[in-house]
Amino acid sequence: MAAFNSVYLDYNATTPVDERVLQEMLPYFTERFGNASSKTHAYGWLAADAVDIARAQVAQLINAEKEEIIFTSGATEAINMAIKGVAEIYKTKGNHIITVATEHKAVLDCCASLEKKGIAVTYLPVNKNGEVDMAALQNAITPQTILISVMLANNETGVIQNLKKISAIAKANNIILMSDATQAIGKMMVDVQELGIDIFPLSAHKFYGPKGIGALYIRRKKPRVILTPLIEGGGHEKNLRSGTLNVPGIVGMGMAAALAYNETKSNAEKILLLRNKLEKKLLQIEGAKINGGNSRLPNTTNITFSGINSAELIKHFAGKLAVATGSACTSALPQPSHVLKAMGFSEADAYSSVRFSIGRYTTAKDIENAVATMKNAISKLK
Repeated sequence: MAAFNSVYLDYNATTPVDERVLQEMLPYFTERFGNASSKTHAYGWLAADAVDIARAQVAQLINAEKEEIIFTSGATEAINMAIKGVAEIYKTKGNHIITVATEHKAVLDCCASLEKKGIAVTYLPVNKNGEVDMAALQNAITPQTILISVMLANNETGVIQNLKKISAIAKANNIILMSDATQAIGKMMVDVQELGIDIFPLSAHKFYGPKGIGALYIRRKKPRVILTPLIEGGGHEKNLRSGTLNVPGIVGMGMAAALAYNETKSNAEKILLLRNKLEKKLLQIEGAKINGGNSRLPNTTNITFSGINSAELIKHFAGKLAVATGSACTSALPQPSHVLKAMGFSEADAYSSVRFSIGRYTTAKDIENAVATMKNAISKLK
């Protein structure tokens, strides 16, 4: 996909709304504009029915029950609802949370906020491939541990964690397991039952849905997970998330989920071929190396170009190629990537890394143009 003559390879930051999603949403801005909480007339009934369908579509995507899906404004709110909700409701059981040093800032900042309120947080290390050390996880567990939070796939490197093993450890110790699914959904098929996940935040704009809408899966049996509400004032979403429902956004998320359910596997196969082509050509550049092991999302590659400052590099092709030096949520921060630092990178190498993320609309021509642009910019810098 190109805009302003620019190749877009930053799909991990956000995705364009699929045209089929947009068309599904449009009537809910105009003739079907009812409030889903209006129970006395057809406008409200239509909206409520649409929300119910979307809830089922999101549930189907992750093999959950629709009653286990709570709509939010996005993954960040869902993460805050989950972590803070667990900390509050289970405080009589314990006050210890385990997470990972490479988590998204939404998780890390939420945990840091709870630390100020007396919650103990353990930040697990990762190996050079960005994978969680299972022995370190096992050793971190105490009788006070109430939550383990490990993202399924990293937003910067695409590294996929072994959630089955982590879940087995959590279950053996009667601990709730949350996994940030934000980056994984739409890029790989995910089954919360198979993985044994209890809490699962999602964000529609990462899989071709609209921005400003997300969801939180909350397991309701074996174990039944209970949260305290983050937002109060009307009892919406089973008293967990009050506020008038964003019906157009919810409809869009539901449609995006239905498309992801049917198309993720075939899209991933096509995207993996493009990513492999991109990697093969970029690794021809002297000093280039891929960050992360073999277990990565099919669309994501994070490459260090030794001796090249990635911020300066990107300035050389501004307007021609859209890539990132890390998470979109931390792009305004001057520090090197906390993910790469946790993987043992030097500060210089962390500052020399670029994330490429491919999507549904990426073409072979886009890959060729991106490689040419990268090689030209690097040769100028050298």
